[in-house]
Amino acid sequence: MRIQKKVTGLLALLIFFFSFVGSLVPSANAAEAKKTYTIGTDTTFAPFEFQDVNGDFVGIDIDLIQAIAEDQGFKVKIQSLGFNAAVQALQSGNVDGVIAGMSITDERKQTFDFSDPYFEAGPIMGVAANNDTIKSYEDLRGKRVAVKVGTEGATFAESIKDQYGFTLATFDDSSQMVDEVKAGGSVACFEDYPVLAYGIQQGNGLKIVTDKEKGGSYGFAVNKGQNQELLQMFNEGLANLKSSGEYDKIVANYLGEGDAAEGGEIGAGTTPKMSPLDLVWTSMPAFLKGMGYTLYYTIISLFFAFILGLIFGSMKVSHNKFLRGVGTVFVDLFRGIPLLILAFFVYFAIPQAFGFTMEVWAAAIIALSLNAGAYVTEIIRGGIQSIDKGQMEAARSLGVPYRTAMRKIILPQAIKVMVPSFINQMVITLKDTSIMSVIGLVELTQSGKLVIARTYDTFTVYLTLAIMYLIVITILTKIADRLERRVSRG
Repeated sequence: MRIQKKVTGLLALLIFFFSFVGSLVPSANAAEAKKTYTIGTDTTFAPFEFQDVNGDFVGIDIDLIQAIAEDQGFKVKIQSLGFNAAVQALQSGNVDGVIAGMSITDERKQTFDFSDPYFEAGPIMGVAANNDTIKSYEDLRGKRVAVKVGTEGATFAESIKDQYGFTLATFDDSSQMVDEVKAGGSVACFEDYPVLAYGIQQGNGLKIVTDKEKGGSYGFAVNKGQNQELLQMFNEGLANLKSSGEYDKIVANYLGEGDAAEGGEIGAGTTPKMSPLDLVWTSMPAFLKGMGYTLYYTIISLFFAFILGLIFGSMKVSHNKFLRGVGTVFVDLFRGIPLLILAFFVYFAIPQAFGFTMEVWAAAIIALSLNAGAYVTEIIRGGIQSIDKGQMEAARSLGVPYRTAMRKIILPQAIKVMVPSFINQMVITLKDTSIMSVIGLVELTQSGKLVIARTYDTFTVYLTLAIMYLIVITILTKIADRLERRVSRG
């Protein structure tokens, strides 16, 4: 009877889980009626996409897609992702299109359909502002050079690295690449010209030492053979914006007048360098909002993790070998897979394999819950098994049913043993939410990345985030310590 109830409970949990995921799948009628398209982008790629001081997404790409949407009569939902994550989200079907300074290449055409080109770019080399030794490609011999994954700069650097004898260090966003050069880890970087030139005018600490190379074109991308109506509307809207002069206004707003788009001097759209205190003050609303999301995702994830821990923890102390095996597999599986890989698998791989879309927040909660649930399972198993077996045997010899003995005698003692481990897991899960920024979840760490992409002040931003994490975790730990003492006295 006990086995049957446990199996029934497990099946109920699985049904709930798949119902929850299935609720994220839009119906056919909803898809047909949908006038809002989800567009993936990389909001750390100024001046094409970044977050302004008000927390709004701006840039050439953002303004362009919004203007085209208005011209063609549809709406867009911008999803902030890194370039890699945006491309993977498009492949998995979690976004309808990508606009992220994406170069049109023959290799990418095998997987995606591109719009008409909307910007002509080209790679260029930059070094630290105080570096007077690197002046040409020949000076790179035997050195390390930084590039951002997926950019034209990375492609160009790859094509000449053997000729000039340098090695590459690859990064996921432009600000990390710039920090690498400023810190001296790499002597130079290759970046798309408008991005590097704009960053220099924002005070990113680099300088340009070579001429711009001939480059390719940026395009809006959709999955091959899919969303052709959206692609057609983009092309028609782009043509209308160019004929009306609105396209030139958008570009000039960030790159200045004249031939900036073709490699001229970039002089518009800059902002004066803020002091660290001003930066923290103006960014604090975004940081506080990010911290609120961090706490929210932590609480929700721990709630589901505790349910999973109770179910599989009970299985691991069961007398039934099958149930113990199920519990062991669950723990080994989700404790053995790195959380980063689990997040990618849940958000990118599963939707692509089964043909449905998933919200970022749902993927983050599922990944965090499964990861934390495996550890909570072991906490519960360890707590129960730490109680002397003689107490259960004595209770059973007196005729007390197993479940009653577990509930009235074993668990109250085990909880006192578990509390410190639960507190530790709470802190770990709160910090683990930062890993979810790689799939575009907006929490505290992602909020900081967006500010860094605009200001290039890595030290101030990450110091502020570290202090905020420390304060919140310290407060939560003190509260949990008081709770632990009360439970121990009880």
